[in-house]
Amino acid sequence: MNFDPDRAVRLAKETFDIEAAAVLALKSKVGETFTQAVRMILDIPGRVVVMGMGKSGHVSRKIAATLASTGTPAMFVHPAEASHGDLGMITKGDLLLAVSNSGEVEELTPILPVVKRLGVPMIAITGGLKSTLARHADVVLDSGVEKEACPHNLAPTASTTAQMALGDALAVALLDARGFAAEDFARSHPGGSLGRKLLTLVGDVMRSGDALPRVLPDAPFSTLMREMGAKGIGASAVVDEQGQLVGIFTAGDLRRHVERGTDLRDKLAHEIMNAKPRTIGADALAVEAAQIMEQTRVTLLFVVDADNKLVGSVNANDLLRAKVI
Repeated sequence: MNFDPDRAVRLAKETFDIEAAAVLALKSKVGETFTQAVRMILDIPGRVVVMGMGKSGHVSRKIAATLASTGTPAMFVHPAEASHGDLGMITKGDLLLAVSNSGEVEELTPILPVVKRLGVPMIAITGGLKSTLARHADVVLDSGVEKEACPHNLAPTASTTAQMALGDALAVALLDARGFAAEDFARSHPGGSLGRKLLTLVGDVMRSGDALPRVLPDAPFSTLMREMGAKGIGASAVVDEQGQLVGIFTAGDLRRHVERGTDLRDKLAHEIMNAKPRTIGADALAVEAAQIMEQTRVTLLFVVDADNKLVGSVNANDLLRAKVI
């Protein structure tokens, strides 16, 4: 082994240049055929079945996953397995998206006439514009590249990058045409951070019932302190006889009164409370609660219903435990 660090860095930079050029070259190839491909996918009632062998197979898996997560039902089927029974996964109403740099793949070629007989429309992503794959396809997306980044011009590098970029372009055009929003993306990614932010409601993480500190307006200071200490969130709500929120008293309020020299021993809750507490609804997104806290520099919000009745509380620790922030 004769490792040359300088040569390694130079090859890396050349790889970036070659692959970037391959992707940029796609801009001049995207036009009517691309819009035809998008329309074909939008029109099918079934799924997009993506096929590819070797490195193109790995790209195909990624394209299928990206389509599926952005509103276009899709699945990957291995061409070799398709010839041995998995072709039954493709049904009328589906569409085949075949990916191959050369367009002449031993495992894929025998499948194409069968797919045509099924009446399944076909889109090809290939650099072989006169290949068997291209001849069978209804629409051909040109992914051809001038050269691979491999110094021997052999290992699929720039060509697979171009295939991936075309697949991403299809997914983006399709999600836009479908009106696929961030909320839709979250529903297909419930385990991810975006899913938690866009699907978790305040009602899912708030404290309620006996865990919620509350006192009446005429409660003495000692009662207020016991309630705050028992519930352990550093604050207490002040509610009227109907349960409507009228104020809040926090550990911060206590500190400020002490600093001013206020004698709190004979004070009632309504005399020392903050009469304008920050509130939020239970059906609001938890991430909205986090934004309000950040903007107003508070660490707790009370949750109220449409009649301003107290139903819960949420603080920064609750949001952290829910992994919303």
